[in-house]
Amino acid sequence: MPQRTCVACRRTTVKRDLVRIVRTPEGTVEIDASGKKSGRGAYLCRAQQCWQSALKKERLDYALKTKLTPAEKEALLQYAHSLPAQSEEG
Repeated sequence: MPQRTCVACRRTTVKRDLVRIVRTPEGTVEIDASGKKSGRGAYLCRAQQCWQSALKKERLDYALKTKLTPAEKEALLQYAHSLPAQSEEG
């Protein structure tokens, strides 16, 4: 199984347990539910704390080599609110 690392907490786990965020060739940043969109990707745990940390500390900006717009950050935060507060491992 392919392994990936969460850009926020640095935990390494199976790729399918993480959510991929992609910077498309057009330059937009979006959630890649299929994990197959072309572009530069970064992974986050399925936990609100990782999403909030990654956005606050601009770790997604660094990983995706771009500056997220306020609209993109808001869209990612909206998605994060649908996730559990903490990861299953704590």
